[in-house]
Amino acid sequence: MISEKSLVIYRSRPALVSSLEGEKINITVLGADWKPIESLKVREKDIELLYKGPCIAKDLEAPLLQGNAKEAWELLLDEISGISTISLKELAELVYGIFSPRSAWEAWKLLMQGMYFSGDIRSLRAKPRLVVEAEEKKLEEKQRETGDRARFLEKLKALPPFRINVLNESIEFSEADRRFLQDVEALARGRSDKSRTMKELGKSETPEAAHRLLLSSGAWTVWENPHPDRFGLSRDSAKIIPPIPPKEERLDLTGMPAYAIDNPWCDDPDDAVSLEGPDADGCYKLWVHVADPAASIVPGSPADTEARDRGATLYLPEGASRMLAPEALPFFALGLSDVSPALSFKISLKPNLSIGDVEIQPSIVRVTRLSYEEADALIASGGKEGEVLTALAALSDRNIERRLDTGAVVIELPEAYIHVSLGDNVSENRVSVEPVPSYKSADVVRECMILAGEGAARWALQRKLPFPYLSQEAGELPEKRLPGLAGAWQLRRCMRPKTLSAKPGVHWGLGLDEYTQVTSPLRRYTDLVCHMQIRAWLNREAGGGFNPLEEDEILFRASAAEAAASAATRAERASRAHWIAVFLSGKKDSLWDGVVLDRKGARGTVIIPALGLETQVNLRANEEPNENVRLSLSSVKIPEGELGFILELS
Repeated sequence: MISEKSLVIYRSRPALVSSLEGEKINITVLGADWKPIESLKVREKDIELLYKGPCIAKDLEAPLLQGNAKEAWELLLDEISGISTISLKELAELVYGIFSPRSAWEAWKLLMQGMYFSGDIRSLRAKPRLVVEAEEKKLEEKQRETGDRARFLEKLKALPPFRINVLNESIEFSEADRRFLQDVEALARGRSDKSRTMKELGKSETPEAAHRLLLSSGAWTVWENPHPDRFGLSRDSAKIIPPIPPKEERLDLTGMPAYAIDNPWCDDPDDAVSLEGPDADGCYKLWVHVADPAASIVPGSPADTEARDRGATLYLPEGASRMLAPEALPFFALGLSDVSPALSFKISLKPNLSIGDVEIQPSIVRVTRLSYEEADALIASGGKEGEVLTALAALSDRNIERRLDTGAVVIELPEAYIHVSLGDNVSENRVSVEPVPSYKSADVVRECMILAGEGAARWALQRKLPFPYLSQEAGELPEKRLPGLAGAWQLRRCMRPKTLSAKPGVHWGLGLDEYTQVTSPLRRYTDLVCHMQIRAWLNREAGGGFNPLEEDEILFRASAAEAAASAATRAERASRAHWIAVFLSGKKDSLWDGVVLDRKGARGTVIIPALGLETQVNLRANEEPNENVRLSLSSVKIPEGELGFILELS
């Protein structure tokens, strides 16, 4: 029976009954120090009677003999075999030798802990021995874990704040300790936005702060690149191997010289070029041969779905994560065997290089692979061996002029190739950074691929074939165009994002009325979609195959792929910044040649051509855009991928 001054439980907190008002009971809820924290009106069903009273808050402060809950449990277990029940009052008397407000409260806490007793205030029993022993073991493990964690946190607090363990030569923590860093690793990889360890250390719960802690602790070395994980990207290549291309009638072009020109480190060549002409009217036939994965990858197939989800091949300095399974390269990539299946784009070029007819058909080609350096040497030789390449170089120059006349923007800024070699031992790891030279043949490849994209867009438009088109709105050009690298940087800042649509539109940057991309179906999913549409059209015209995808389906696929490809692009950019920082770690005060790109007040943007890197520095009064400067490396922040440079003092 609840009466005034009874001790009751309200929502797991002690409370004193202050008065009764019919069906309502006025209570005063007590805090941890037995001080009142709030007064409430409740119903009898909302509370449990703990001690009838009379009781005041001071009674709860009364000293209490140290009880032994385990002894009481064993006594009850022996006497009643864990079957009969007792009241909370009897438990309090058994454990503490007295039933008082304080012992009632402590007995209730023992019941709530659930270690030795189960039930409720009116009827509780001793838990079975096996159950208690299991609970005790769990408690011991938890206490040991708590102690281990406390010692681990003390180790972390003792670390130097900015120590970067490059070679992992001195690991402060055992493998058992690493379990306490799992939440830090999850934060550093972007798989979680919280970390208990970072919070307990009073550190910011950001990926960069977590990365710094992992480096300083020795749990990670600088050879760990977390950026692909932060963008939700897999480091593994696609797993689903598409079928080998079926036998079909293909145009035999093996007698026509075809060249796949790329960087020497390229191992997935997917385009090659050939040229016929000029004829008597000054017209050329440009052939762009492209890898033909759509010959066996059809819409909705497992390989197609996997490629769509990836959007593009992820190219990292430490290796590529491919959009299509690497096992497919031998029967799709061009020039890896004596002859290769291809989808060939035959583009008729008028004397002014405007596009006439466009034909597309499956083919067999014999491809010669060349690096840009090798192709440039053939062009420079002027001999018969480089005759086709020399003609292509001349066409390339004219096509650039054609596009510039229609408002195209050509931007050339220094780039660098970053390669990471990871050995079996950390001490064998290396980062190399090499400037990418400017090659004439790189212009040839670019212009041929642009012509193929322009021609494919026209081909699809003429047939009213749903297709993913690329367009770009005009940028706002600077009133005063600067020459040199500063001018190229100005133009790049004017560039608007490209737009993907099922409707063609002007591509301002390329100076084209319609454009798409079709020359990298092994690397970009939207190119593969174009090939699927072309294949479907050609097969339907031949009386078989599947129907082309509808416009809505094209947009769905292309949009999903573009989102994934955008993540890959951002991961590539962040990874490059990481590896540049690793390359420069340990090179403090090293000197680098730079070119001023822009100046705003005392600050300016400077490019370091040898690194393909742009950085912000404080300038003196006399440095202007396009001026050469000498920079000294002042700081490297690997977790942030940030580098600091200052002007060398003259």
